[in-house]
Amino acid sequence: MASKADKPELIIGNKRLDGRGFNDLRPLKVEASVLKNADGSAYVEWGNNKILAAVFGPKEAMPKHVQDPVKAIIKCKYSMAPFSSMGEHGRSGPNRRAIEISKVTREAFENVVMLNDYPGSEIDIFIEVLQSDGGTRAAGITAAAVALASAGIHMKDLIYAVSVGKIGEELVIDMNMIEDNYSDSDMPMAISPRNGDVLLLQMDGIMSKSEVKKGMAMVLEAGKAISKIQKDALNKVYSRGENGNGV
Repeated sequence: MASKADKPELIIGNKRLDGRGFNDLRPLKVEASVLKNADGSAYVEWGNNKILAAVFGPKEAMPKHVQDPVKAIIKCKYSMAPFSSMGEHGRSGPNRRAIEISKVTREAFENVVMLNDYPGSEIDIFIEVLQSDGGTRAAGITAAAVALASAGIHMKDLIYAVSVGKIGEELVIDMNMIEDNYSDSDMPMAISPRNGDVLLLQMDGIMSKSEVKKGMAMVLEAGKAISKIQKDALNKVYSRGENGNGV
């Protein structure tokens, strides 16, 4: 979050700067099986975010010493293209933030991918942020879930992620970049919608116990729309008789 010294007014007349209400998601578009050379893939436009996710595997885990004889391992790489935002311009290679997001994303999927179905294998997840406008870790997880499903990877559930933040005394869902930079707190979450399990919960800033409870309820409610869009993207592919290898 940025310095609050020159903090802009983010809520005017009970509306956010982009005209949304406190419980409104940004426009969300999901396409499945968009990359021909990946086993599974997805493209997400979420507000001004543009994100590609690709999945390769299951395949033999390499090098051999990382193999687990009873289950698969997941490798995940989240990265932002150098042109994705002004902050990333000219940067190359992973930074601490990208490494951290890669780690928490991998851990979220380790809880839903049926790893025991693929002993000795690895499943590689790549998330590439082409354009960034806040909430990219949530959008990346949402895209990666669709990519895994399009690859035919066995999963217990199709998970989604979204953040809830605090602006002044108000809680708002799905913050964009300016809201993220100047909010009082930000809480990204990944959810397994079938049973409501929380697979990722991070927080930047402070929320009270009651605010966390309310924020979780907002995430679960928003997840109904996100899950439907994910499933519609997959249904569209399979209704055309395509597989996870792209069109």
